[in-house]
Amino acid sequence: QAISAQLVQCVQDRQAKTLMAQQKNKTARVAALAAAGGCLFAAKTFVPGPSGRHVFAPAVAAMSAATMLAPAAHADEIRFAAKKLADESYAFSTQVDWNNGLFMNQPGSFQPLAALKAIDKMIVMGAAADPKLLKAAAEAHHKAIAGALSSPGSGAIAKENWQEINEALGRVIASVPESMVMDVYTSVSAITDPKVPAYLKSLVNGPDAEKAYAAFLDFKDVVKKSQVTAARTPPVLTENPAQAGISSAAKKLSEASYPFLKEVDWLSDIYVKPLPGTTSQQVLKAIDKAIVMGVAMNGDLLSEATAAHHKAIGSIDAKGVTSLQDYEA
Repeated sequence: QAISAQLVQCVQDRQAKTLMAQQKNKTARVAALAAAGGCLFAAKTFVPGPSGRHVFAPAVAAMSAATMLAPAAHADEIRFAAKKLADESYAFSTQVDWNNGLFMNQPGSFQPLAALKAIDKMIVMGAAADPKLLKAAAEAHHKAIAGALSSPGSGAIAKENWQEINEALGRVIASVPESMVMDVYTSVSAITDPKVPAYLKSLVNGPDAEKAYAAFLDFKDVVKKSQVTAARTPPVLTENPAQAGISSAAKKLSEASYPFLKEVDWLSDIYVKPLPGTTSQQVLKAIDKAIVMGVAMNGDLLSEATAAHHKAIGSIDAKGVTSLQDYEA
């Protein structure tokens, strides 16, 4: 998913494809810390399914991008709903082997440009989030990851952490328009093999998974009641005099490195392969450090950076190379 938090440490557009690999790795735990059942199932409200019944959604499709606070009038409703969801789904969550290397792989056939499109939708959704609430959600994930690292056997987190993250993710969905949620879901669905949900379900106790899914449907109804209809507009920032030299330095760096950028094969599948010799726990530690760094950053500047990445992704050519102007930005 922000998950998801998540979603926020971009620095250069030349790293956009590398971000695909990071996104797959995040599924190992950060994306998994989302609303119970969300890793396996989609909510009927957000995802249209065959008439008269619910459908299982792609594992990674339910997680996406960032977290925000719902309107204050609905805060307690989401909190109470998150508690109920945690009560009904925690057993399911403990049955998942979060250290399984499967979560570090792509969810379907290799489609780099389609994957980049999905990442772009996550970026757009994250940019609409309130920076202060993104920070709070990221901190909740950091706290949960600490617990996961202390139980290396399965990577499971405490029920308290499970509930806190469900609540944070409920607020993020409520705080962005439904259209943004659907854009993320649809784009991730396009790169996910339809056999993935059934296979993931086969790895846990079926009745517990169904119980978690039913609770998730109740939870999404509460979230739906609070969902906004218009996205937040990020502020237009003026250049900080203390950082005046960064713009000129970025221009010089971009002009010098752009020829190199164009020589890189951004469509290679090497970016979605796990780093040799690394374990899920090691990857999780690295992700946690990225989250901590993101929490320490200026939220409005992060929003500005995500907007720059969104624009750069929009100008890429058939080889995945963006324009020099957007690369510089």
